[in-house]
Amino acid sequence: MEKVFEKNETNWSEHSASQVENAGERRKSVADEVTELSSIEATAASKAAWLISATVSTGGFLFGYDTGYISSVLVTVGASLGHELSSSDEELVTSLTSGGALIGAVFAGLMADRFGRKLPIWSACAVFIIGTVLQTAAYSVAQFAVGRFVVGLGVGSAAMIVPLYIGEIAPAKYRGRMIAFNNMSVTLGQLIASAIGAGLAQVPGEAWRGTVGIGALPAITLGIMLFWCPESPRQLVARGRLDAAEKVLLQVYPTSSPEQRHAKVKSIEMSIHEATASMGNESLGTSFLRIFRTPPTGRAVLTACLTMAISQLGGFNTLMYYSARLFAIVGFSNATAVAITVSGTNFIFSIVNLFLVDRFGRRILLVVTVLGMSLCMLTAAVAFHWIPINLQTLELEGGNVGVRALGTMLNTVTCWSTNIIIASTFLSMMKGMTPSGAFGFYSAICFIGWVFIVLCYPDVKGMPLEAIREVFRHGFGRAYSKQWQKENKDVPKVVQQTFGH
Repeated sequence: MEKVFEKNETNWSEHSASQVENAGERRKSVADEVTELSSIEATAASKAAWLISATVSTGGFLFGYDTGYISSVLVTVGASLGHELSSSDEELVTSLTSGGALIGAVFAGLMADRFGRKLPIWSACAVFIIGTVLQTAAYSVAQFAVGRFVVGLGVGSAAMIVPLYIGEIAPAKYRGRMIAFNNMSVTLGQLIASAIGAGLAQVPGEAWRGTVGIGALPAITLGIMLFWCPESPRQLVARGRLDAAEKVLLQVYPTSSPEQRHAKVKSIEMSIHEATASMGNESLGTSFLRIFRTPPTGRAVLTACLTMAISQLGGFNTLMYYSARLFAIVGFSNATAVAITVSGTNFIFSIVNLFLVDRFGRRILLVVTVLGMSLCMLTAAVAFHWIPINLQTLELEGGNVGVRALGTMLNTVTCWSTNIIIASTFLSMMKGMTPSGAFGFYSAICFIGWVFIVLCYPDVKGMPLEAIREVFRHGFGRAYSKQWQKENKDVPKVVQQTFGH
């Protein structure tokens, strides 16, 4: 990558000189230059951009399906794995996927810049299929646990790479919506897994194996469809394949001019050059340390990781992983069917988010929804206070009554490491702290997260990807991002979408 930029040293010198109009004028920031070079963002996005986003979002579906089916499997597996599962067994097989996902995210992050974005996604599909086969054919807790871990490797890789890939290929004005589409695919996978699990729960025998085995189909589908998806323009530019990058930009922006595509490539070059100029031949460890020694990068990564940690430690995934178990505890006879309400509600509001994210921005949505999560967890805590549950057996008393890659990798590692904590401790917390105490704890986490978002989370709605780096040069960038949006609100925007190419 360094050689690519050595070839362009002369161009960089000329470009830098052109930014100074006179000795007394302030030098333009990289964000200002990138914004000027990103006029292509005002042109219409093609149908191809949405198709590419929809295709790779199948990776989100994998994530969702895996987290969705475990809820029904836990209450229908019975003694199929050699004996009835204890609470510790349930926590183990549930959390092992998160453990595998953490490791998978790390390896995907290491592969992402070296081999591009597509190869790690193909690897994730292959690993996911292997893990699914191991689980489907399992007759012991040990084999099922290994299968869950292997599936986690694939899930973590896909969860790390897919949003990164979409973010790099999406037009700025649609980026939030396209990434939200990936999130919607996650919730769709959870909903479908819950529905299939509820349906097969009524089938005699070991029908849960069918619920697990079906999960291989989306992985196979994604692996095939990925052949028709281009590599990320950012990766192509980083490897010096500028002509190939411009061809991809033509796919995404079919009405753009050659000058606009060339300017966009130049803005990507500038962003990559700034991010890598000071790294040289640093080791991976030094690169990690640089993230936290560079205040703007450190604040950006901290904001992303804390927001991710809050989303996990807030406790929602306990409802996703153990919803059927919870409904069985409080007396529902068909708990797997009732559990569909959790994944169904989650899916519906992911669609709502799809239409709101680019209109209102992520900050406003987070401020509203994280506070809502805190209040809902508090409601659950109060409700469980009045439900008599045996804390030893978790049954009702008295019987049953009805650098981008590194930064993204750190963010994904935060997701799965905190997910491990949630998945592996929930049932134990129910016993040790009572259900009210557990959900009260999650409510407090959500409230702390809401305070952090209100004070520190900037709104980068509509900003070119290459310009967002500048936000965190100004503290946590709330005031700067707001000022940027005011200054650029009159930039022409195209509301018509073309369906060519």
